[in-house]
Amino acid sequence: MTASSPAPADIRPFRVAIPDAEVDDLKERLARTRWPDRETVRDWSQGVPVENARSLVSYWEHEYDWRRFETGFNSFPQFLTTIDGLDIHFLHVRSANPDALPLLLTHGWPTSIADFLRLIGPLTDPVAFGGDATDSFDIVIPSLPGFGFSGKPTDAGWDVTRIAGAWTELMHRLGYRSWSAHGGDWGAAITTVLGAMKPEGLLGIHLSTPYAFPEHVPETLTPEERHAVDGLALYAGPLGGSNHLQATKPATVGFALADSPAGQAAWIYEKFQSKTDNRGLAEDTLSIDTMLDAISLSWFTNSAASSARIYWENRSATMAGPKLTLPVAVTVFPRDIPRLPRSWIEAAYSNLIHVGLADRGGHFAALEQPEILVSELRTGLRGLRAS
Repeated sequence: MTASSPAPADIRPFRVAIPDAEVDDLKERLARTRWPDRETVRDWSQGVPVENARSLVSYWEHEYDWRRFETGFNSFPQFLTTIDGLDIHFLHVRSANPDALPLLLTHGWPTSIADFLRLIGPLTDPVAFGGDATDSFDIVIPSLPGFGFSGKPTDAGWDVTRIAGAWTELMHRLGYRSWSAHGGDWGAAITTVLGAMKPEGLLGIHLSTPYAFPEHVPETLTPEERHAVDGLALYAGPLGGSNHLQATKPATVGFALADSPAGQAAWIYEKFQSKTDNRGLAEDTLSIDTMLDAISLSWFTNSAASSARIYWENRSATMAGPKLTLPVAVTVFPRDIPRLPRSWIEAAYSNLIHVGLADRGGHFAALEQPEILVSELRTGLRGLRAS
Protein backbone atom coordinates (compact mmCIF):
# COMPACT_ATOMS: atom_id res chain seq x y z
CA MET A 1 0.00 0.00 0.00
CA THR A 2 3.04 2.26 0.09
CA ALA A 3 3.41 5.14 -2.34
CA SER A 4 6.51 6.22 -4.16
CA SER A 5 7.41 9.91 -4.33
CA PRO A 6 5.86 11.57 -7.39
CA ALA A 7 8.01 13.55 -9.79
CA PRO A 8 7.97 17.30 -8.98
CA ALA A 9 6.78 18.08 -12.51
CA ASP A 10 3.63 16.02 -11.95
CA ILE A 11 2.50 17.50 -8.64
CA ARG A 12 2.96 21.10 -7.45
CA PRO A 13 2.50 22.41 -3.91
CA PHE A 14 -0.41 24.80 -3.37
CA ARG A 15 -1.57 27.22 -0.68
CA VAL A 16 -4.75 29.23 -0.40
CA ALA A 17 -4.14 32.98 -0.30
CA ILE A 18 -7.21 35.12 -0.97
CA PRO A 19 -6.12 38.78 -1.33
CA ASP A 20 -7.32 41.26 1.27
CA ALA A 21 -8.94 43.25 -1.53
CA GLU A 22 -11.27 40.33 -2.33
CA VAL A 23 -12.26 39.94 1.32
CA ASP A 24 -12.96 43.69 1.51
CA ASP A 25 -14.95 43.54 -1.73
CA LEU A 26 -17.11 40.75 -0.31
CA LYS A 27 -17.97 42.77 2.79
CA GLU A 28 -18.80 45.82 0.67
CA ARG A 29 -21.11 43.77 -1.54
CA LEU A 30 -22.83 42.27 1.49
CA ALA A 31 -23.39 45.75 2.93
CA ARG A 32 -25.08 46.82 -0.32
CA THR A 33 -27.44 43.84 -0.55
CA ARG A 34 -30.82 44.75 -2.04
CA TRP A 35 -33.33 42.60 -0.19
CA PRO A 36 -36.52 41.18 -1.70
CA ASP A 37 -39.93 41.44 -0.08
CA ARG A 38 -40.56 38.84 2.59
CA GLU A 39 -42.26 35.60 1.65
CA THR A 40 -46.02 35.15 1.98
CA VAL A 41 -45.78 32.02 4.17
CA ARG A 42 -44.32 31.34 7.61
CA ASP A 43 -42.18 28.36 6.64
CA TRP A 44 -39.46 27.43 4.12
CA SER A 45 -41.84 26.22 1.40
CA GLN A 46 -40.98 29.22 -0.81
CA GLY A 47 -37.27 28.98 -0.08
CA VAL A 48 -35.06 30.78 2.41
CA PRO A 49 -37.10 33.27 4.50
CA VAL A 50 -35.75 36.81 4.23
CA GLU A 51 -35.35 37.05 8.01
CA ASN A 52 -33.10 33.96 8.06
CA ALA A 53 -31.11 35.16 5.07
CA ARG A 54 -30.58 38.58 6.68
CA SER A 55 -29.24 36.94 9.83
CA LEU A 56 -26.82 34.75 7.90
CA VAL A 57 -25.58 37.58 5.70
CA SER A 58 -25.16 39.92 8.68
CA TYR A 59 -22.98 37.33 10.40
CA TRP A 60 -20.99 36.84 7.19
CA GLU A 61 -20.37 40.56 6.90
CA HIS A 62 -19.60 41.43 10.52
CA GLU A 63 -18.41 38.32 12.38
CA TYR A 64 -17.23 35.57 10.04
CA ASP A 65 -13.44 35.19 9.83
CA TRP A 66 -12.23 33.85 6.48
CA ARG A 67 -8.60 33.93 7.64
CA ARG A 68 -9.46 31.43 10.41
CA PHE A 69 -10.68 29.00 7.79
CA GLU A 70 -7.83 29.74 5.38
CA THR A 71 -5.20 29.16 8.08
CA GLY A 72 -6.76 25.86 9.12
CA PHE A 73 -7.06 24.76 5.50
CA ASN A 74 -3.41 25.59 4.82
CA SER A 75 -2.31 23.49 7.78
CA PHE A 76 -2.79 20.43 5.54
CA PRO A 77 -0.51 19.59 2.62
CA GLN A 78 -2.24 20.44 -0.64
CA PHE A 79 -1.26 20.23 -4.26
CA LEU A 80 -2.20 20.75 -7.89
CA THR A 81 -1.70 18.25 -10.68
CA THR A 82 -2.90 18.38 -14.28
CA ILE A 83 -5.01 15.42 -15.37
CA ASP A 84 -6.85 15.20 -18.69
CA GLY A 85 -5.96 18.81 -19.39
CA LEU A 86 -7.37 20.18 -16.12
CA ASP A 87 -5.70 21.24 -12.88
CA ILE A 88 -6.93 19.12 -9.98
CA HIS A 89 -6.49 20.51 -6.47
CA PHE A 90 -6.19 17.98 -3.66
CA LEU A 91 -5.11 17.37 -0.09
CA HIS A 92 -2.73 14.49 0.54
CA VAL A 93 -2.08 13.59 4.17
CA ARG A 94 0.03 10.53 4.91
CA SER A 95 -0.22 8.52 8.09
CA ALA A 96 2.91 7.80 10.11
CA ASN A 97 1.87 4.14 9.91
CA PRO A 98 3.62 2.58 6.86
CA ASP A 99 0.81 0.01 6.63
CA ALA A 100 -1.93 2.66 6.37
CA LEU A 101 -4.68 2.00 3.83
CA PRO A 102 -4.91 4.75 1.20
CA LEU A 103 -8.40 6.26 1.16
CA LEU A 104 -9.76 8.60 -1.52
CA LEU A 105 -12.53 10.88 -0.21
CA THR A 106 -14.85 12.62 -2.68
CA HIS A 107 -17.23 15.44 -1.77
CA GLY A 108 -20.42 16.59 -3.47
CA TRP A 109 -22.37 19.79 -4.12
CA PRO A 110 -22.66 22.44 -2.70
CA THR A 111 -19.67 21.62 -0.53
CA SER A 112 -15.96 20.99 -1.01
CA ILE A 113 -12.95 19.09 0.27
CA ALA A 114 -13.39 21.15 3.46
CA ASP A 115 -16.16 18.66 4.34
CA PHE A 116 -13.49 16.20 5.39
CA LEU A 117 -11.07 18.38 7.36
CA ARG A 118 -12.28 17.09 10.76
CA LEU A 119 -11.84 13.50 9.57
CA ILE A 120 -8.18 13.81 8.62
CA GLY A 121 -6.66 13.58 12.10
CA PRO A 122 -8.71 10.61 13.34
CA LEU A 123 -8.19 8.72 10.07
CA THR A 124 -4.46 9.31 9.68
CA ASP A 125 -3.58 9.09 13.40
CA PRO A 126 -6.29 7.00 15.08
CA VAL A 127 -4.24 6.41 18.25
CA ALA A 128 -4.27 10.13 19.03
CA PHE A 129 -8.08 10.02 18.88
CA GLY A 130 -8.64 6.89 20.96
CA GLY A 131 -8.46 4.40 18.09
CA ASP A 132 -6.21 1.58 16.99
CA ALA A 133 -3.10 2.07 14.86
CA THR A 134 -4.23 -0.75 12.58
CA ASP A 135 -7.07 1.50 11.39
CA SER A 136 -4.70 4.12 9.94
CA PHE A 137 -5.38 5.66 6.53
CA ASP A 138 -3.43 7.76 4.07
CA ILE A 139 -5.91 10.40 2.93
CA VAL A 140 -6.33 11.85 -0.57
CA ILE A 141 -9.10 14.46 -1.01
CA PRO A 142 -9.49 15.99 -4.49
CA SER A 143 -11.67 18.98 -5.38
CA LEU A 144 -14.15 18.11 -8.09
CA PRO A 145 -13.56 19.78 -11.47
CA GLY A 146 -15.12 23.24 -11.34
CA PHE A 147 -15.19 23.27 -7.54
CA GLY A 148 -12.93 25.11 -5.12
CA PHE A 149 -9.37 25.47 -6.32
CA SER A 150 -9.54 22.84 -9.06
CA GLY A 151 -9.62 24.10 -12.62
CA LYS A 152 -12.88 25.00 -14.33
CA PRO A 153 -13.58 22.84 -17.39
CA THR A 154 -13.73 24.77 -20.65
CA ASP A 155 -15.21 21.88 -22.61
CA ALA A 156 -18.20 19.64 -21.97
CA GLY A 157 -17.87 16.04 -20.94
CA TRP A 158 -16.76 16.12 -17.32
CA ASP A 159 -19.37 13.64 -16.14
CA VAL A 160 -18.97 11.21 -13.24
CA THR A 161 -17.26 8.63 -15.46
CA ARG A 162 -14.62 11.08 -16.63
CA ILE A 163 -14.04 12.26 -13.07
CA ALA A 164 -13.69 8.64 -11.88
CA GLY A 165 -11.05 8.14 -14.56
CA ALA A 166 -9.20 11.24 -13.35
CA TRP A 167 -9.32 9.97 -9.75
CA THR A 168 -7.84 6.65 -10.88
CA GLU A 169 -5.00 8.51 -12.56
CA LEU A 170 -4.49 10.63 -9.43
CA MET A 171 -4.08 7.58 -7.20
CA HIS A 172 -1.72 6.01 -9.74
CA ARG A 173 0.25 9.23 -9.94
CA LEU A 174 0.62 9.24 -6.16
CA GLY A 175 2.14 5.79 -6.43
CA TYR A 176 -0.58 3.79 -4.67
CA ARG A 177 -0.77 0.17 -5.76
CA SER A 178 -3.87 -0.58 -3.66
CA TRP A 179 -6.42 1.84 -2.26
CA SER A 180 -10.02 2.40 -1.18
CA ALA A 181 -12.58 5.13 -1.80
CA HIS A 182 -15.51 6.86 -0.09
CA GLY A 183 -18.10 9.35 -1.23
CA GLY A 184 -21.37 11.03 -0.37
CA ASP A 185 -23.74 12.98 -2.63
CA TRP A 186 -22.00 13.41 -6.03
CA GLY A 187 -18.94 11.90 -4.40
CA ALA A 188 -20.93 8.71 -3.94
CA ALA A 189 -21.98 8.76 -7.58
CA ILE A 190 -18.32 9.02 -8.62
CA THR A 191 -17.25 6.38 -6.10
CA THR A 192 -19.99 4.07 -7.40
CA VAL A 193 -18.66 4.49 -10.93
CA LEU A 194 -15.18 3.69 -9.62
CA GLY A 195 -16.66 0.53 -8.13
CA ALA A 196 -18.15 -0.41 -11.50
CA MET A 197 -14.89 0.36 -13.34
CA LYS A 198 -12.85 -1.66 -10.85
CA PRO A 199 -9.56 0.01 -11.77
CA GLU A 200 -6.38 -1.81 -10.88
CA GLY A 201 -5.62 -1.31 -7.18
CA LEU A 202 -9.12 -0.39 -5.98
CA LEU A 203 -9.85 -2.81 -3.13
CA GLY A 204 -13.33 -1.63 -2.21
CA ILE A 205 -15.52 1.37 -1.49
CA HIS A 206 -17.66 2.97 1.22
CA LEU A 207 -20.80 4.98 0.45
CA SER A 208 -22.88 7.28 2.62
CA THR A 209 -25.24 7.83 -0.33
CA PRO A 210 -25.96 4.43 -1.88
CA TYR A 211 -27.14 4.58 -5.49
CA ALA A 212 -29.18 1.41 -5.12
CA PHE A 213 -32.71 2.07 -6.29
CA PRO A 214 -34.01 -0.81 -8.42
CA GLU A 215 -34.30 0.03 -12.12
CA HIS A 216 -37.99 -0.83 -11.90
CA VAL A 217 -39.59 -0.09 -8.55
CA PRO A 218 -41.93 -2.98 -7.63
CA GLU A 219 -45.63 -2.31 -7.11
CA THR A 220 -45.63 -3.92 -3.68
CA LEU A 221 -43.34 -2.15 -1.24
CA THR A 222 -42.33 -2.61 2.38
CA PRO A 223 -42.74 0.44 4.64
CA GLU A 224 -38.98 1.14 4.35
CA GLU A 225 -39.11 0.89 0.55
CA ARG A 226 -42.16 3.16 0.43
CA HIS A 227 -40.28 5.68 2.58
CA ALA A 228 -37.43 5.64 0.05
CA VAL A 229 -39.79 6.19 -2.88
CA ASP A 230 -41.53 9.04 -1.08
CA GLY A 231 -38.15 10.53 -0.16
CA LEU A 232 -37.00 10.49 -3.77
CA ALA A 233 -40.22 12.19 -4.84
CA LEU A 234 -39.65 14.86 -2.19
CA TYR A 235 -36.05 15.34 -3.31
CA ALA A 236 -36.97 15.55 -7.00
CA GLY A 237 -40.02 17.73 -6.32
CA PRO A 238 -40.35 20.32 -3.53
CA LEU A 239 -36.67 20.12 -2.52
CA GLY A 240 -35.30 19.90 -6.06
CA GLY A 241 -35.43 23.50 -7.27
CA SER A 242 -31.67 24.09 -7.30
CA ASN A 243 -30.99 20.65 -8.76
CA HIS A 244 -33.42 21.24 -11.64
CA LEU A 245 -32.04 24.67 -12.49
CA GLN A 246 -28.44 23.46 -12.34
CA ALA A 247 -29.24 20.46 -14.53
CA THR A 248 -30.92 22.63 -17.17
CA LYS A 249 -29.51 26.16 -16.94
CA PRO A 250 -26.19 26.17 -15.01
CA ALA A 251 -24.94 29.23 -16.90
CA THR A 252 -28.00 31.20 -15.84
CA VAL A 253 -27.42 30.10 -12.25
CA GLY A 254 -23.87 31.41 -12.60
CA PHE A 255 -25.06 34.80 -13.81
CA ALA A 256 -27.54 35.03 -10.95
CA LEU A 257 -24.99 34.18 -8.26
CA ALA A 258 -21.60 35.38 -9.52
CA ASP A 259 -22.36 39.02 -8.67
CA SER A 260 -24.37 38.47 -5.49
CA PRO A 261 -22.79 36.94 -2.39
CA ALA A 262 -26.14 37.17 -0.60
CA GLY A 263 -27.71 35.18 -3.43
CA GLN A 264 -24.91 32.62 -3.22
CA ALA A 265 -25.43 32.33 0.52
CA ALA A 266 -29.17 31.73 0.19
CA TRP A 267 -28.65 29.21 -2.63
CA ILE A 268 -26.39 27.02 -0.50
CA TYR A 269 -28.08 27.70 2.85
CA GLU A 270 -31.36 26.29 1.51
CA LYS A 271 -29.66 22.99 0.64
CA PHE A 272 -28.19 22.69 4.16
CA GLN A 273 -31.62 23.47 5.60
CA SER A 274 -33.45 20.83 3.59
CA LYS A 275 -31.02 17.91 3.80
CA THR A 276 -29.51 17.96 7.29
CA ASP A 277 -30.74 16.20 10.41
CA ASN A 278 -32.02 19.33 12.12
CA ARG A 279 -34.86 20.27 14.46
CA GLY A 280 -36.14 23.07 12.25
CA LEU A 281 -33.03 25.01 11.25
CA ALA A 282 -29.76 23.99 9.62
CA GLU A 283 -28.02 25.77 12.49
CA ASP A 284 -29.24 22.99 14.79
CA THR A 285 -26.68 20.63 13.24
CA LEU A 286 -24.18 22.84 11.37
CA SER A 287 -22.55 25.91 12.85
CA ILE A 288 -22.95 29.17 10.95
CA ASP A 289 -19.18 29.20 10.48
CA THR A 290 -19.26 25.73 8.90
CA MET A 291 -21.95 26.80 6.43
CA LEU A 292 -20.15 30.04 5.63
CA ASP A 293 -16.88 28.15 5.07
CA ALA A 294 -18.60 26.34 2.19
CA ILE A 295 -20.36 29.48 0.96
CA SER A 296 -17.18 31.60 1.13
CA LEU A 297 -15.12 29.01 -0.70
CA SER A 298 -17.67 28.99 -3.50
CA TRP A 299 -17.72 32.80 -3.57
CA PHE A 300 -13.97 33.41 -3.57
CA THR A 301 -13.39 30.82 -6.31
CA ASN A 302 -16.34 32.16 -8.37
CA SER A 303 -17.48 28.60 -8.91
CA ALA A 304 -21.29 28.91 -8.82
CA ALA A 305 -21.62 28.13 -12.54
CA SER A 306 -18.71 25.71 -12.88
CA SER A 307 -19.82 23.62 -9.89
CA ALA A 308 -23.47 23.68 -10.99
CA ARG A 309 -22.50 22.02 -14.28
CA ILE A 310 -22.01 18.66 -12.59
CA TYR A 311 -25.82 18.45 -12.63
CA TRP A 312 -25.96 19.37 -16.32
CA GLU A 313 -23.22 16.91 -17.23
CA ASN A 314 -25.10 14.11 -15.45
CA ARG A 315 -28.68 15.24 -16.10
CA SER A 316 -29.77 11.76 -17.17
CA ALA A 317 -28.43 10.12 -13.99
CA THR A 318 -30.77 8.35 -11.59
CA MET A 319 -30.53 6.84 -8.12
CA ALA A 320 -30.42 3.39 -9.75
CA GLY A 321 -26.69 2.82 -9.92
CA PRO A 322 -24.89 -0.12 -11.50
CA LYS A 323 -24.75 -3.48 -9.75
CA LEU A 324 -21.38 -3.76 -8.04
CA THR A 325 -19.32 -6.89 -7.41
CA LEU A 326 -16.28 -5.50 -5.62
CA PRO A 327 -16.43 -5.09 -1.80
CA VAL A 328 -18.88 -2.36 -0.79
CA ALA A 329 -19.53 -0.90 2.66
CA VAL A 330 -22.54 1.37 3.25
CA THR A 331 -23.64 3.62 6.07
CA VAL A 332 -27.26 4.75 6.13
CA PHE A 333 -27.94 8.04 7.92
CA PRO A 334 -31.50 8.33 9.26
CA ARG A 335 -32.36 11.78 7.86
CA ASP A 336 -30.84 11.30 4.43
CA ILE A 337 -33.21 12.06 1.56
CA PRO A 338 -33.90 9.57 0.10
CA ARG A 339 -33.02 7.00 2.76
CA LEU A 340 -32.58 3.61 1.13
CA PRO A 341 -33.74 0.34 2.71
CA ARG A 342 -31.38 -2.53 3.40
CA SER A 343 -33.27 -4.77 0.98
CA TRP A 344 -32.31 -2.61 -2.00
CA ILE A 345 -28.74 -2.14 -0.78
CA GLU A 346 -28.29 -5.90 -0.52
CA ALA A 347 -29.74 -6.38 -4.02
CA ALA A 348 -27.40 -3.81 -5.57
CA TYR A 349 -24.11 -4.94 -4.02
CA SER A 350 -23.32 -8.64 -4.25
CA ASN A 351 -20.17 -8.30 -2.11
CA LEU A 352 -21.61 -6.22 0.72
CA ILE A 353 -19.05 -6.20 3.52
CA HIS A 354 -20.76 -3.80 5.94
CA VAL A 355 -24.06 -1.98 6.45
CA GLY A 356 -24.02 0.59 9.22
CA LEU A 357 -27.18 2.26 10.52
CA ALA A 358 -26.26 5.58 12.11
CA ASP A 359 -28.51 6.85 14.89
CA ARG A 360 -28.36 10.47 13.71
CA GLY A 361 -27.24 12.49 10.72
CA GLY A 362 -28.54 13.53 7.32
CA HIS A 363 -27.20 13.89 3.79
CA PHE A 364 -23.99 15.75 4.65
CA ALA A 365 -22.49 13.02 6.81
CA ALA A 366 -18.92 14.32 6.97
CA LEU A 367 -20.06 17.78 8.09
CA GLU A 368 -22.89 16.70 10.38
CA GLN A 369 -21.48 13.62 12.09
CA PRO A 370 -17.71 13.34 11.47
CA GLU A 371 -17.18 11.04 14.46
CA ILE A 372 -19.79 8.58 13.24
CA LEU A 373 -18.41 8.63 9.71
CA VAL A 374 -14.87 8.04 10.98
CA SER A 375 -16.06 5.02 12.97
CA GLU A 376 -17.98 3.68 9.98
CA LEU A 377 -15.01 4.08 7.65
CA ARG A 378 -12.77 2.24 10.10
CA THR A 379 -15.28 -0.57 10.58
CA GLY A 380 -16.55 -0.80 7.05
CA LEU A 381 -13.16 -0.90 5.34
CA ARG A 382 -11.29 -2.94 7.94
CA GLY A 383 -11.68 -6.15 5.97
CA LEU A 384 -9.87 -4.69 2.97
CA ARG A 385 -6.57 -4.42 4.82
CA ALA A 386 -5.79 -8.12 4.40
CA SER A 387 -6.27 -7.86 0.62
